[in-house]
Amino acid sequence: MARIGLVAHDDKKDDLVAWAAKHRHKLGEHELWGTGTTGGRITEGTGLKVTRLLSGPLGGDAQIGAMIAEGRLDALIFFQDPLTALPHDVDVKALTRLATLYNTPLAINHATADAVLAAL
Repeated sequence: MARIGLVAHDDKKDDLVAWAAKHRHKLGEHELWGTGTTGGRITEGTGLKVTRLLSGPLGGDAQIGAMIAEGRLDALIFFQDPLTALPHDVDVKALTRLATLYNTPLAINHATADAVLAAL
């Protein structure tokens, strides 16, 4: 069983919920962690159990990052919105930097999320 982090920018939450619904059975085999709103939306939309952390801008991104640094997360699915300026862009960069630094599989869209999930 892998430990998977689930994060999505506001304009990508619907996309992540749809992706999670499509892969509900496979995701159900794993331990899921999500930032506050994203985790709640995935649970509501799929029935999957997601352990919810704080909302991203309130520290949820940092909590996910700490899990990566501590070796408590095996993969990160982070649907990013490349078309919207984000006030917490520094947090986003920190999270992707940690995933890169600790060699944690990182998916940023449907195609990469499919590949990461298939590898788990």
